[in-house]
Amino acid sequence: MIVSRDWAGKRYAVLGLARSGAATVSALLAGGARVVAWDSDPAKREALAPLPFRGGAGGGALPQDAALEEPPHPNPSPEGEGLTIAPLDDLSGFDALVVSPGVPLNTHPLAASARAAGVPVIGDIELFAQARHDLPPHKVVGITGTNGKSTTTALVHHILKTAGVPTLMGGNIGLPILGQEPLPAGGVYVLELSSYQIDLTRSLDCDVAVLLNITPDHLDRYDGFAGYAASKARLFAMQSAGHVAVVGTGDEASANIAQGLAGRTDDLVTIASDPIDQSRWPALQGPHNAQNARAAIAVARALGIAEDAIEAGLASYASLPHRMQQVATRNGVAFVNDSKATNPESTAPALGAFPRVHWIVGGKRKGDDLDACAQHLGHVVAAYTIGEAAPLFFDLLKDKVPVVEQSGTLEAAVAHAAAAARPGDTVLLSPACASFDQFRDYEARGDAFRAAVEALA
Repeated sequence: MIVSRDWAGKRYAVLGLARSGAATVSALLAGGARVVAWDSDPAKREALAPLPFRGGAGGGALPQDAALEEPPHPNPSPEGEGLTIAPLDDLSGFDALVVSPGVPLNTHPLAASARAAGVPVIGDIELFAQARHDLPPHKVVGITGTNGKSTTTALVHHILKTAGVPTLMGGNIGLPILGQEPLPAGGVYVLELSSYQIDLTRSLDCDVAVLLNITPDHLDRYDGFAGYAASKARLFAMQSAGHVAVVGTGDEASANIAQGLAGRTDDLVTIASDPIDQSRWPALQGPHNAQNARAAIAVARALGIAEDAIEAGLASYASLPHRMQQVATRNGVAFVNDSKATNPESTAPALGAFPRVHWIVGGKRKGDDLDACAQHLGHVVAAYTIGEAAPLFFDLLKDKVPVVEQSGTLEAAVAHAAAAARPGDTVLLSPACASFDQFRDYEARGDAFRAAVEALA
């Protein structure tokens, strides 16, 4: 795991004990810190409390967690040494409050209490930034944006692996960063960073920082769209002189940020939205993936990767689960799982990627329109609305696409779309909504789509 000597002897409060929170507790204890941890979910508290503990760097203790793939550590320590599981009622005397990105800093009372007590509120990415000087020489790539950041992160990671560069990815994707083994010298950490994670970070100096795009999202957490855009821009404010900024210029907010960075000359790379030849890259089709590929190429070049290795990585890349992932072909009809498209801006390029689409859309909506999808509605031969947004989306689409059905459930939508589709068509789950009205998360929604397709007669 990744630890810092700087944590030894300090006191940390940790709020939220899901995967990243549990890894944070483990790393802090391994670094010799004392930790008071809490989660409102009794199951998460109980999962952490009874775990056997093993001594780590700095003489602390850490819970064993197979999901973190930690190797055994020597010098077993007494169970629970350095760790207290208790409500975080009084934050006085703590060196920092470490919270999950899901904690709303603008409304959560504990965040307000920490600010009032002068206690920094940080996340696991900031702890990683603090630990960097204890790691072998390496570089960090940070990738943010409203849409496309998971694909771009995975693509950069894949290109580096293809080129033989030691690399791992973390942040908003994959395993928690602190729970992974440090890379050898010359390695590259590739981090997907949400705006929430950037908000909780103070000193992450990325060797290459990437902003793909900014469209309205998560506005309940910010003082309007400008506040959301400012959060994304902080990724560049944390960079040292000479480090590279890669910025997409396809939207006004991102273009304005690029203009503000224009004085960086050779250290600034702007990504145009012009079409490129994607025919050689099977898993990178559609206009959205053109931007993702351009960004990944710019990152790889900034890291000194040879052009032939970049091309090999682009050609051999496989789609992420739940992001433009073809799960089956039946009777000449493709079934594509794009469950990770949780807003209209993310769905729009998916609609543009296929000539004849049976579109499954709906869930817990983030707005009252589908305007971002308007330019590609000519590709939609039928729409099947589901979830909380089903009635509204039915009304929005009934005069704009040839056929609209208020299906209600994902299973009904899949069955009806499959019955109507003909060879060459695509049945596309790209909901343009969050999943929480009917599913645990977008992954569960995508798994349900695959199961419904597999259940077809």
